Amino acid sequence: MTANSPTILALDFDGVICDGLIEYFEVAWRTYCQIWYQTNDKPPDDLALRFYRLRPVIETGWEMPILIKALIEGFSDEKILQLWTNITPQILAENHLEAKTVSTQLDHLRDEWIKTDLDGWLSLHKFYPGVIERLKITLESSTQLYIVTTKEGRFVQQLLQREGVNLPPEMIFGKEVKRPKYETLRQLIDKANTQPVSLWFMEDRLKTLQLVQQQSDLDHVKLFLADWGYNTQPEREAGKNDPRIQLISLSHFVQDFSTWL
Repeated sequence: MTANSPTILALDFDGVICDGLIEYFEVAWRTYCQIWYQTNDKPPDDLALRFYRLRPVIETGWEMPILIKALIEGFSDEKILQLWTNITPQILAENHLEAKTVSTQLDHLRDEWIKTDLDGWLSLHKFYPGVIERLKITLESSTQLYIVTTKEGRFVQQLLQREGVNLPPEMIFGKEVKRPKYETLRQLIDKANTQPVSLWFMEDRLKTLQLVQQQSDLDHVKLFLADWGYNTQPEREAGKNDPRIQLISLSHFVQDFSTWL
């Protein structure tokens, strides 16, 4: 590794390491059908493509069936992109639902799917080209690798193991930790073996990076916005124009760290 390498590299999972759009839609559709008692197994023809296009609005998994409900109810793509944070509580309230209930149902359906058809479930996840090799190289280096994600940590571990990346559970901070990502970054710095700590954090969600920016004690953390992830062109432009955030391409990510800066 070079002098420009970080002591800690923290990566988001969905939209940075793994593209799970097909699985997201499938489990979201199943959850939607269960919540709203839909017996038709086949979604409308254009629903999946619209869902893929609008995936950047989703912050945590329970919102996915709510997005499908919004699309079925006739919300336009533009309105969802602009007003998603208002639409979500509206749909929950109108249908007497709570986020935790939706999340529990989605996780239960996913668990059942994994239990009955693990290979089928795993096959719907695609790793971005070159990323697995980058992870393996990083694990053999002096840089400490962590996954910081809103996905369940056990799912992340299963997917990585299938690709031969054996990351210990304590290096994966998933939805189960129930705290903002900036709090996890703070914890990683506090427990680091070496000082000073050089921490690099890569996300595909601009809002998450902006929340890190708001933490004055984390002003030394290098922030990277993955331009191949679940974000929109305006978000990529905003990241590009932010002096604190570096917009990074997939080709740069999978190359040596020294080329990043």
